[in-house]
Amino acid sequence: MRTRTPLALLLATGLVVTLAACSGPSGSGAPKPEDSPLNEYMSAVWGGDLSEDEQRERFEKENAEREELVAECMSEEGFEYIPNTGGSSISFGSDDAWKPDDREWVAQYGYGMINSPMSEEPPTDQEEWVDPNQDYIMSLPESEQTAFYETLHGPPMPEDQMNEDGSYEYDWEQAGCYGWAQHEVEQKNPAMADEFEPLMKAMEEFWTKTQESNAFDEINAAWSSCMADAGHPGYDAQMDAQMEFNEELNAYYENQTEWVEDDPKLAEIGEREIEVALADLDCREETDYRKVQLDIQFALEEEFIADHKADLDALKAAAEQGR
Repeated sequence: MRTRTPLALLLATGLVVTLAACSGPSGSGAPKPEDSPLNEYMSAVWGGDLSEDEQRERFEKENAEREELVAECMSEEGFEYIPNTGGSSISFGSDDAWKPDDREWVAQYGYGMINSPMSEEPPTDQEEWVDPNQDYIMSLPESEQTAFYETLHGPPMPEDQMNEDGSYEYDWEQAGCYGWAQHEVEQKNPAMADEFEPLMKAMEEFWTKTQESNAFDEINAAWSSCMADAGHPGYDAQMDAQMEFNEELNAYYENQTEWVEDDPKLAEIGEREIEVALADLDCREETDYRKVQLDIQFALEEEFIADHKADLDALKAAAEQGR
């Protein structure tokens, strides 16, 4: 198996998108998430500034390259492997499907945890996918089939290295030929390169400090007071309400031994979710929460950009040159 010196998988930059996705405009004059100062740089890195056709072309190109590397690696390990370019695709959800600041939407879906518009989208008509390696795999003795999959994806994760919820820390060096191939493709993204590792670490630290910053204390206090007046006390920050239902939902599924169709308990959680989400929306509107939140976020981003302007410009230029 080929090995490479691992780089830390720093996805903190994705928090730019994550924070923005949670922050919709409260009015026509409010700032918009896509106006994020850092978004100009990170869209270039992750392809957010590309059209859907360009993003699809980029995805297909990277997928083909990854599969060729997988085939090369598997061959070196003594197995046949046909590049599997038909088993992956990229899709784009409609912006109209997610409207957390629209009253009618919130009244129907709450935070979109129990009831979600995503689950209502009709499936697209697609031909059934067939693994091009299936015939070869089935021709192998059972022990060789096991060896094939372990070479392809790595050995099973030992239970003592897994978290209670079954998750575990991903290590590409333990993920077989596919892990190695994925790592090789990722290295072409400048955000993953050694040259920009200090910048990415600085950005990770920036987002951690931003989330822990007391810059949002005043607006959160105003929102919290409003929620208490509406009969929903105990929330210190606006995201606490969503996180509460997220944790309750996780606990519900962890305690399920079998699926219960139309479970009244789940429906009750969904009703409370909508009730709290509507109060949350009222309080966001009353305090102009979204505008204030984004104004603060953007100001902090501008400070970060001023301190790292040269490195960010170089990162953006490298990303655009590599397309």
